Formats: sequence, C-alpha cells, structure tokens
Amino acid sequence: MSGMRHNGPIALVFHALVVGFVLAPLIVICLVAFTPANTLTLPTTQVSLRWFAAVFAHPDFVASFLNSLWVAATAATIAVVLAVAAGLALDRYDFRGRAALNALFLSPLMIPHLVLGVALLRLFALLGATGSLVWLTAGHIVVVTPYVLRLVLAALSGLDRSAEQAAVTLGASGWIVFRRITVPMILPGITGGWLLAFINSFDELTMSIFITSPATVTLPVRMYMYATESIDPMMAAVSALMIAVTAAAMLLLDRIFGLDKILVGQG
Repeated sequence: MSGMRHNGPIALVFHALVVGFVLAPLIVICLVAFTPANTLTLPTTQVSLRWFAAVFAHPDFVASFLNSLWVAATAATIAVVLAVAAGLALDRYDFRGRAALNALFLSPLMIPHLVLGVALLRLFALLGATGSLVWLTAGHIVVVTPYVLRLVLAALSGLDRSAEQAAVTLGASGWIVFRRITVPMILPGITGGWLLAFINSFDELTMSIFITSPATVTLPVRMYMYATESIDPMMAAVSALMIAVTAAAMLLLDRIFGLDKILVGQG
C-alpha cells in the first residue's frame, strides 16, 4: 500500500502531462476560432463570432457538412445492422472458417486508409459507380463496420443467455427473443458502436479524398481543400464546431448509458 502511495503523485503528474499534451491543441484551436483578426491568432482584447458566421454563410461548407452528416449517419446505421448479424454468427456458432471470417471483418482496422482509398477508387471505376453519395457511403461502411463489430462481440461475450433460454422455453419465437431480450441487453454495445462508427465516418479524410466527387465532397475533404488555398480563422471555427458536436454527443451518451459501459460494450 505504501508503494502505491509513493507512486501516486508521479502517476498523476504523468497523466496530467499526457492529458495536457492531447488537449492543448484542441483548446488553442477553439480559442483561435473566436479571434476578430484575419489571421490565426489568439484573441487578446476582444472576442468575435465573425468566423462562425462566415462558416454558416459559406455554401460549400454547409453542403459538405450535410453530406458528411448523411454519409456518417447512414454508414453507422447500416454498419450496426451488419455488425449485429455478424456478431451473433461469430459468437454463437462454431463453423469452419469462423476465425478467417472474423479477421476479414476486422481487417479494415489494419489496412491503411490510403490503400483502401486507392482500392475502392479502382473498384468503383470498374463498376462505373463514381460520383454518388451511395457509393461514398459504401466505402465508409467498409471502414466503420469493424468498430461496431468489436463492441457488439464484447457485449455478446458477456451476455447471460438464461433470459433468452427462458423465453424460448415459454414459447417465444426467435425474432421475439432477439427484439425484446437480446437487443436491449446488448444496447450499450450497439450504441457505442454506432457512435464510434459515426465519429470515424464523419472525420474520415484519407479514403474519402479518393472516392469523393465535386458533388459529394464531405466536410473533412472540404477543409483539406480550403486549407490548401488559404488558412484563416474560419478553419478554426469549423474545427471548433466539430469538437463541440462530438463533445455534446459524448456527454449525452454518458448521461444516458455511461461511457464506461458503452466503450466496453457492456450493459
């Protein structure tokens, strides 16, 4: 116990330095977003919302935000459906090729998004399916499904199946058991997976650069394109808005489920 007390302050200082190192750039960019100047400077004598107003007055940024919102929400929802079905099969059935199939589903986590972007660009070009939000969403589904699958598998691995077995004994059909017992019990894992999928899809840049078209530019791609032309505080304002939306979503989920339960996929 004395050793733990002796190491406590050192561990606290180390963790504080790590957290400070991670949060410092985010804090700086949020402060810069309120500058009244025309350059990336911290506000000194006064703060201004002019750059936030400029974001909403910029039609390209608004359109790209709506594209990102639609793609991320759709990709995350479809990824949940696919991951729940795959998770149930992988967790509850023992069949030949099960390990290989699991590795295939999780492989996008290990493949660089640059490689995925080039591969999907070539595939979509062969299919003649470029320039559509549908195919852009399909690419995002490939990238985000593993995040959902990992949390669904974690939720299923800790699931007590006695309630399901009792319902089957009482005559409930498989669909009723799934809808009224299984899904509510793994809901934190599903919700956490959807959230991670949404955030990763909304922030995806590397792969999206290859498979977007002028009509389907997402917000991260738009920010990248804008940054290559000019860097002004409007970029900081967009970044601050993205940070605020993400923080609000995390806070809401923490209030409803608890992030500790969601991020490990347990109820």
